[in-house]
Amino acid sequence: MTDHPASPINEALAPVSTSARALDGMSHVSLWFSLGVGLLVIQMGAYLVPVMGPKDAMMAIVLGSIIGSGLLAWTAKLGTDTGLSSAGLIHHVYGSGFARLPIVLNIVQLVGWTTFELVVMRDGTTAIGARMFDLHPESPLALVVTTLLWGSVLSLLMLGSMLSLVRNVVNRFGLPLVIASLVWLSWQFIGKLMAQDAQAFWNRPSTGEMGLLTALDLVIAMPVSWLPLVADYARFGRSGGSTMRGTWIGYAIANIWCYGLGIVVASLSEPDANLVNTLLLAQGGLLALGLILLDELDNAYGDVYSGSVSSHALFPTVSIRQWGLAIAILCTGLAMLLPMHALEPFLLLLSSIFVPLYGVILGRMAFSPGQQAREKSFDVAAAVIWLSGIACFHGAAQWAPQFGSALPSLILTFGAAYVTRPR
Repeated sequence: MTDHPASPINEALAPVSTSARALDGMSHVSLWFSLGVGLLVIQMGAYLVPVMGPKDAMMAIVLGSIIGSGLLAWTAKLGTDTGLSSAGLIHHVYGSGFARLPIVLNIVQLVGWTTFELVVMRDGTTAIGARMFDLHPESPLALVVTTLLWGSVLSLLMLGSMLSLVRNVVNRFGLPLVIASLVWLSWQFIGKLMAQDAQAFWNRPSTGEMGLLTALDLVIAMPVSWLPLVADYARFGRSGGSTMRGTWIGYAIANIWCYGLGIVVASLSEPDANLVNTLLLAQGGLLALGLILLDELDNAYGDVYSGSVSSHALFPTVSIRQWGLAIAILCTGLAMLLPMHALEPFLLLLSSIFVPLYGVILGRMAFSPGQQAREKSFDVAAAVIWLSGIACFHGAAQWAPQFGSALPSLILTFGAAYVTRPR
């Protein structure tokens, strides 16, 4: 009798064992504070002024951060309660056959965002080089060398353990350093603001081009962009409650801080000023920006790790570690070839797909995460609700932009999925 080799275990779709659940609440705070900090987030905050007044902008930042981080934390709790990755949650709700479509789209967007993060780190590094050594930031050699530098570091990180990275590097070293850099930059720019006229800053009129709901949409965009990734980390949490609290607190604080810092920096800068150069001109800005660039590496790692988990879900014969190394190398090559700043609208378009996708997942599973769904290849109702949510997202942006896009789409998909959930 011929023995057939056993099929490889699909680590992405199997629930995590109890023994592997090593992340406590503080680990989630550290991880999501670190992932919530970034130059892109500060830049997003800068977009809120002068189209809004500073008071209204801060109100939108606080409310949007609480709402968006709450949705992220709720999804994280699902990951811990079920032990499933993001790909596993998609399989559970949409069926094993149809799930391949959103999983492939998620991999595409994660490759895109990783490439974009490498470009951000490269541009920041060349700006530092130009200031320290008078190097030309647009030199082809400088662009290639700095891209390869960050890509090599990212590839090396993918060879290690995600749990060790979070517990031993992010928790112990990364969090204190990034907090110190944000404190220093905040002290410098708020000090300049106080020296000028803080009262005039708070009472500064807006141009009226952006309403509160549209601003909420812009603030919520950052935390919900992590929805397709959060369960890949949360499934290693020790308890659903500590995972939810840690994710919510860590990301909300980081989002409020970075968006708020963006408002202050933009208010003190010339209208067309480059954000990176403005940060560099602050006293001690060189060191602070360098630490933020190091923290940006966490974002790229988070994208690549989640992309490797999703890729393993589709092709389990290749390990998560091997997929991670392959994706990191691919993104390094793409960062040297593609005009990533021109591709940013396409990446944001891809991100809009995942708000309604997770609205359906939350509607189906949020109140009964332990319920076992009947194994199926294609849940027609879930797929139709998701596609309706995408249409709602873009329809709202086109015909009713004053109401935002994310919240209407999320409310529609969550409500419809909850009503049609299996009994």
